[in-house]
Amino acid sequence: MAVPDMELKQAFSELQSKVVDSKQKIKLHDLQIENMKRSITHATLTDTEIGQLPQGTKVYESAGRMFLLSDIKAVRSGLDKKSEGYKEKIHILNGNKEYLEKQIKEQENNLRELITTKKNAT
Repeated sequence: MAVPDMELKQAFSELQSKVVDSKQKIKLHDLQIENMKRSITHATLTDTEIGQLPQGTKVYESAGRMFLLSDIKAVRSGLDKKSEGYKEKIHILNGNKEYLEKQIKEQENNLRELITTKKNAT
């Protein structure tokens, strides 16, 4: 029976810890993306409903724990800005997710190379 190579053992444990960490980050990114998509949908629905109101209607915009009297144009532009901000954040999070996935693949390939070089050396 072959004695396990310490270098391989260390590489496996390092890979396992990196994969677990990366998968946790990917799940967190997925949750954040879902929350932002839900917020975009909410903003779009609110914008649609506000668009159906007559021009002179009083509308209120939330500011923390209070509501401020505002006009329809200001509320709609605020909703558009929120949606655009969320879309940018989603784009960034998707990029980070792809980077993490590529990093996992690269680590796995490096480990495979190490195993093949060890096999060829013996």
